[in-house]
Amino acid sequence: MPHIFCIANQKGGVGKTTTTVNLAAGLAQIGQRVLIIDLDPQGNATMGSGVDKRTLAHSVYDVLLEDVSIAEARVHSEKAGYDVLGANRELAGAEVELVNLERRDRRLKTAIEAAAADHDFVLIDCPPSLSLLTLNGLTCAHGVIVPMQCEYFALEGLTDLVNTVKQVHANLNRELQLIGLLRVMFDPRITLQQQVSDQLKAHFGDKVFDTVIPRNVRLAEAPSYGLPGVVFDPASKGAQAFVSFAEELVRRVASGQPATAAAPAPAATPAPQA
Repeated sequence: MPHIFCIANQKGGVGKTTTTVNLAAGLAQIGQRVLIIDLDPQGNATMGSGVDKRTLAHSVYDVLLEDVSIAEARVHSEKAGYDVLGANRELAGAEVELVNLERRDRRLKTAIEAAAADHDFVLIDCPPSLSLLTLNGLTCAHGVIVPMQCEYFALEGLTDLVNTVKQVHANLNRELQLIGLLRVMFDPRITLQQQVSDQLKAHFGDKVFDTVIPRNVRLAEAPSYGLPGVVFDPASKGAQAFVSFAEELVRRVASGQPATAAAPAPAATPAPQA
């Protein structure tokens, strides 16, 4: 089986899709065979990989309904260097259709098992809500990578996600673990961000990735060109940070670093008084 990771955070706007496409591009650059599965009906990971969601012959929607296999539905992004199982507006209706189907929370797991030999890493871009789509991702994944900004409200969202991971681990997927927290859009000049970062490291220890993704304009510009930032501007600080993150993830996987049960999230740090 490939290494299957959900990129998830129940708080919106924290850089899940940016993390997914740039981690995939970074892994591809260092020789890994990568598949992105876009589970968000907005299809941002699809478009950000250079694949037009409007012209997809088949999407993850068809795979979940078991009309086609992943091998039939995936598209190779020549520019980004990895495969994409894309999403579009059709996916918004999938949850309604899945409700009455058998194995409604395990359909993605079955599909990935059928294509297991084709990839080294599968990265699943999850929507911010806890839905049947997210549940399908969590049920088939080995772990969850959590991109988060080092800000006050992000800690509250982290608490919700850690509890979700625990529940899925206990009831649906005994392999699911919190793999690590990735600090994104980080600006060390902001005191509160540094304080939250220190608190995360104190509480979660080696569950916090060493790599930090800086706030970077080139990463923000890249999606408008249909490219991951790693491909759009390889020399930018953000792109180099994501390649470093890909290398760190491969090292962790290769070393067989044990995944421990998810710890409870820390209490939110009060914002400093002006």
